[in-house]
Amino acid sequence: MKVLYYDIATCIERSYKLFLDVIKGELDRMRIYDINNVQALMLYNIGDKEVSVGELTARGMYLGSNVSYNLKKLIQAGYIVQTPSEHDKRSLHVHLSERGQQVYAQMDQCIMEQAEDIKDVFPNAKALNLVHKNLQTLASFWSKQGPRK
Repeated sequence: MKVLYYDIATCIERSYKLFLDVIKGELDRMRIYDINNVQALMLYNIGDKEVSVGELTARGMYLGSNVSYNLKKLIQAGYIVQTPSEHDKRSLHVHLSERGQQVYAQMDQCIMEQAEDIKDVFPNAKALNLVHKNLQTLASFWSKQGPRK
């Protein structure tokens, strides 16, 4: 059981890194070289919403990255617009610029195509839903684990 448990955890990490590689390949295909795959994923997670930096951090998983640094780079490159909150001037909100919306649309198309292609691996939604449910259960288990004493 120990080996299986550990293999599952490393498989999830490997899978996420492979997903980031797919995003990087898509950025290359679109000839977008001024942002990286994690930054593109951040753009996608913002989508058509205006979110606080805290919400963005909680919403996505940006493995091994500094959210503040990546947001700064996206703002400098003109993909994101940052505004102070109307209610709390200490809080910042971000939304996509027109340029960011274009990348979002291209990524959305890519993800839709991949969602179609995954039918070759998971022939029905029931099988894919089971994977999703099991991953959510595992995430819930891990969220309840504290340091061992």
